[in-house]
Amino acid sequence: MPRLLISCGEPSGEFYAAELVAELRKKHPDLEAFGLGGDRLAAQEVRLLAHLRDMAVVGLFEVISHLRRLKSLFDSVVAEAARLRPDVAVLIDYPDFNLRLARELKKLGIPVVYYVSPQLWAWRRGRIKDVKRDVAKMLVIFPFEEAIYRDASIPVSFVGHPLVDHVRPPEDRVAFARKLGLSGARPVVALLPGSRNKEVAFNLPGIVGAAKLLRDKRPELDFALAAAPHLRPSALQEALDAGIAVKEGMTRDVLAAARVAIVASGTATVETALTLTPMVVVYRLSALTYTLGKPLVSVSNYAMVNLIAGRVVVKELIQSDFTPARVAEETLRILDDGEARSTMLDDLREVREKLGRGGATARAADEVGSFLSP
Repeated sequence: MPRLLISCGEPSGEFYAAELVAELRKKHPDLEAFGLGGDRLAAQEVRLLAHLRDMAVVGLFEVISHLRRLKSLFDSVVAEAARLRPDVAVLIDYPDFNLRLARELKKLGIPVVYYVSPQLWAWRRGRIKDVKRDVAKMLVIFPFEEAIYRDASIPVSFVGHPLVDHVRPPEDRVAFARKLGLSGARPVVALLPGSRNKEVAFNLPGIVGAAKLLRDKRPELDFALAAAPHLRPSALQEALDAGIAVKEGMTRDVLAAARVAIVASGTATVETALTLTPMVVVYRLSALTYTLGKPLVSVSNYAMVNLIAGRVVVKELIQSDFTPARVAEETLRILDDGEARSTMLDDLREVREKLGRGGATARAADEVGSFLSP
């Protein structure tokens, strides 16, 4: 019986993981899978050793406060891998945990396929030595990543971005607005503050502040906040108090309804680009984490959309630049028809083209399937 260990620690990674397992089962219906994930993987009959809601932490010092719990979880995964000896382990992003896991799996003689690269090109480039030592194959979803690993003599394949098959520009944004319970007659501003409680705590005040300024200047606007599953009920209270419509588990519908979006840096910027929704990218960390982490960063831009394009195509407002006034100003700049909005739409079409033409999950499954026993 083919056996798979899969490990992911965040909602975006779990989506890719669940799609991959579903694709693998087409050729390996008797696949036994276990590991770390959430409800999506559980629905694919993956036996969970821990739920991702217990794993998502943000920032250097926030991680330290969870070290004991994460170490216990890590040890349990390694012990189960040693007991069951899977044919292959697929590790998805979540590098602080998964790169350490890769090292232990290598010691056990279990081949590791890393699907969705750690952002080695952005910070802590020295980790590429660990990848070369411990990873049998890298499967990357951004085109610029392939050369990084090839130049380091690491087996690598660019499979394309899995979201290309799932996220498309909407044909009728008005219809999606009505689906959300909005009027459809008013322009919609999408608000995406992040997928983790700590992330939302840092990003939401500035986003809500910007929404209030925008509402004052343009009272015809509607606002819809895309809430990730598993957030604490209190995490979005500030948005509810401001009268903003909160839609849980409906990120793509919110983006499909929107004329413009305010988006926390991360995978959501890629989803926003794929819907061809002009955006302003924001992000904030604790002051201490940002100060200590900034010297480790080796890129001038943070937003994935800008990295894919190879130039600045969307405005990034990070840390001290992330103020309600600046966010509102940049949102208004791309809200109405004009050169700024038209240029950004052209740039987003280019980004979508660079992410591939679909079929990424099937290609990834073929790569992983080559390690599974018949």
